[in-house]
Amino acid sequence: MALRLTIRPQDRREHLAHFLERVGEFGAFIGTFLKDGFRRPWEVRELLRQMDEVGTRSFLLTGTTGLAIGAVLAMQSRGTLVQFGAEAMLPNMLALSVIKEIGPVLTSLVLAGRLGAGIGAEIGSMRVTEQIDAIEVMALRPLNYLVTTRVLACVIMFPVLTIWTDALALFGGYIESLLAAGTDWRLFIDTAFTTIRFSDLFVDTMKTSIFGGLVGLVSCFLGFHVRGGTRAVGQAAMQAVVASSVLIILADVIVVRISLLLFGDVAS
Repeated sequence: MALRLTIRPQDRREHLAHFLERVGEFGAFIGTFLKDGFRRPWEVRELLRQMDEVGTRSFLLTGTTGLAIGAVLAMQSRGTLVQFGAEAMLPNMLALSVIKEIGPVLTSLVLAGRLGAGIGAEIGSMRVTEQIDAIEVMALRPLNYLVTTRVLACVIMFPVLTIWTDALALFGGYIESLLAAGTDWRLFIDTAFTTIRFSDLFVDTMKTSIFGGLVGLVSCFLGFHVRGGTRAVGQAAMQAVVASSVLIILADVIVVRISLLLFGDVAS
């Protein structure tokens, strides 16, 4: 006999009410951040430390991801382009795909997995062990010290890491082209950037600042609102990764639509 799992209407209402409550709390958190998060004192030293944590320690992860994606895209696309006699356009197709969409989104999702869990767990642990209360006793502002520094670090470093990932992806594509067809690197570069404009690179790279801000805000919010023991910290870390990833995808749709309205098909 098949096991049937049902959710009572009352449970669905409770889940919906809890979700809407969390959305409201997140909105209030953003409002507080925008209102009070940039007041003095500015924690410049902590900001630099967070930029190192977000950026320097993510170069290997994002670079490896870009290298692999570029090589795989080139391998997967070559056969199809050969069938249509358009193999020479492979570098340009690769550059367009990576710079306009795959690079920014994939880099942000990879960083959401690493930083979302890390920030959520770190701040959640500080909340559970009352370290945030200790920060207040030390006359420091937790919002400035913990939230603003991490959010700004994500906003600043996400575009840098995206450019790094894009470059490694193109390098991976070139290595595949060199091994498969003996493509000269000068020809590869010239073909890759035939239709790429500065606005493509600028708009589609800078949108990752929005993604970074979302990752930082969501992760800090969930960490700040941890209640309970170590299990709650783990749940906050998991929720930070899931929520950050979903928001990145939704924000990408909105940003692409707005950029198309403003710039046409020059930027996506």
